[in-house]
Order: sequence, then structure tokens, then C-alpha cells
Amino acid sequence: MLPGRYEQRTMTANAMNLKRPGTGLGLVLGCLGFVALLRCEAQNLVPNPGFEETDSCWLGIGIFPQGAGPRYWYSANVTPDLFMSCLPYGGINSLPFNFLTFQYPHEGANCAGLITYHTDGSIEQREWLMVPLLEPMLPGQTYYCSFRANAAFGGTGPYPQIWLANSHVGMLFTTYDREWTWGDPYPSPLNTAHIHYPQILADTVGWTLVSGSFVADSAYTYLMIGNFFSNALTDTLHFADPNSVFPWYPWGYTMIDAVCVSSNPEGCDLGQAVDGTSEMAPVVCPNPAVDRLVLVGRAHAEGRVLDAVGRSVWEGSVANDRWELEVGGWARGGYVLQLVYKGRQEVYKFVLAE
Repeated sequence: MLPGRYEQRTMTANAMNLKRPGTGLGLVLGCLGFVALLRCEAQNLVPNPGFEETDSCWLGIGIFPQGAGPRYWYSANVTPDLFMSCLPYGGINSLPFNFLTFQYPHEGANCAGLITYHTDGSIEQREWLMVPLLEPMLPGQTYYCSFRANAAFGGTGPYPQIWLANSHVGMLFTTYDREWTWGDPYPSPLNTAHIHYPQILADTVGWTLVSGSFVADSAYTYLMIGNFFSNALTDTLHFADPNSVFPWYPWGYTMIDAVCVSSNPEGCDLGQAVDGTSEMAPVVCPNPAVDRLVLVGRAHAEGRVLDAVGRSVWEGSVANDRWELEVGGWARGGYVLQLVYKGRQEVYKFVLAE
């Protein structure tokens, strides 16, 4: 959890109704048998997959309270967060700039976020999201699954250098509900997932596609998203040298968007298509970088690069539409690139790895 995060949540815990809405959702939103052209297996079994359906524009972090959404989603462990574009710029859970990161949603106006790595002595904290599927899975049926993930770094918080990237963010299906309520103990690591990203998910600029398929061995009715593996089985990449900053909190935080589960191989994004580049963002690659960083599409922009503790390490102009910055001699870790392009200020994040 974040510095001061429990303090804020404790003040509002009594006002929070932690029970989810949406009883009978499967009956309402399931496939309609009288529409012959609609195939039930083609639907996305995840309600509110992009966290867009909310009842209000709510400023704050922590467990999703009643009336704030996102609808149908709730916590299976600790206190995931909802990020919303409707909020003022720079608010604690606003998009694109918030307490934790600078990031536009992959699609729509909202996305979710959760702690995916934490260590404090013997405590290995995780945050898990949970949602009931629109209908139970059929044992023996192959299901195709995907979601988008982004490693959080930066933001308005007092210690933007604390974050790290981690592996094993994924999806776990269950036949039982395990809704978390305030005061529940932390569960032991499950060390399993049906779909997960085994590499370190370190891209702080783009949205990484996490996808795969599996054959259901049970009539699964719930989906959880998070890191379900122990610290011993989780790899990490620090965005800053722990010896160079104070305080140091070994936490990983991941943004989540565009969740999909379908029995149709064409029902979810499995990576066959190539994403178009957002008009709001140039291409910064590779990320993580080693020797050089390439910026595409920002000729004549003025820029500077800050390290994880806010020190300026480079200032200058972008000479052309494919510009290379030599970074081989820089310290490994996370950086923020600030640009002024056509009168507009832009912020992009990148990581230098070994």
C-alpha cells in the first residue's frame, strides 16, 4: 500500500459498502437465444471489461465504494484502485496524471490499478481484482483470454522513485467468490494462474498485451486479476537504484485495462493485430532501453530528461522525426522525458535496463 494510504482508507472505511452490485447479471446480459445471428461463444464473458461503467466520478484511492464503481468489479484482496479521465488533471486517481503515474487508458476513459509486488519482512502483499463471469465456463471448452497492462512509474506522489516492475501479472479463474472485506488477513501466495505474463512487465509507456488460452477443467464462474505468485517466484526490475534514494519502498504497481474472456478465438485480442500509434503519443523505443532511446514523430520539440529523483540529466532539441539519444552511460533505472511540442507539454516514461 502507499504512504498514508491506510490512513485515508481508515477514515472512509465505515462509509464503504464492500458488497458488489449486479446480482442476476448473467440472466440479463447473457446470449439471447432468439437472436439467431448472435453466437453466445463470441461474447466477452467479462462485464464492464474496460471499467467504464460507473455511477459517479469519484476522487480517491482504495476499495471501490458503493456508488463509485466500476460496476461488477470488486476486491479479492486488499484495495485496488479506479482511475478516471473525468477528474481534474493531477488528481489522486485522475487520468492521465495521478498520484502513481502518467498514463492514458488503453481504451475508453477509465482503467484500474493494483499493487502486484510488495515486500516488508515476511509480508508479501498483493492486490487482486475480481469479477463474476456472465456465464459459467464449460469444462473441456477452450477459452481465449487477454488484458492490457502497464507498469506505473512517476506521478504526483512524494516518492515517485519507489516503484519497480515485476513479472507474473495474470488471470486466475475460480468456482468460488472470495470478496475481500476490511480486516481480512492477507492470503498465502497461490503460485498458479491460468494466464500470466512470465517476463518482467516493465513498459511504462505502452500497454502490454497479456494473452493466452486454456482448457477449462471446471465450471469457473469468477475471474481474478493480479500477481498470484510469491516473491521468491517473481522477478523484478527497479526503476531506480535503492541505494540512491530515500525512502525506498520495494513495491510494484500495475495498471489494468481491456479485460476479455471468450470461447471464440476471435473474441479477444490475442496479438495478431498491430496496434495503431496514438496521436497523443510518439513512439518511444525500445522500452526498456540499453544503449540508445529512439523518439519518433516529434521533430523540433524541446525536451529534457529527469531521473527517478527529479534531477535533470539531459536537455536539448529533437532534430528530426527519428531521433536517437545515447543513454549507454546513464545509470540504470527509470526516467521521465518531458517535451514541449507545438506549444503542448507532453510527458513520457522509459526504463534503462542492463
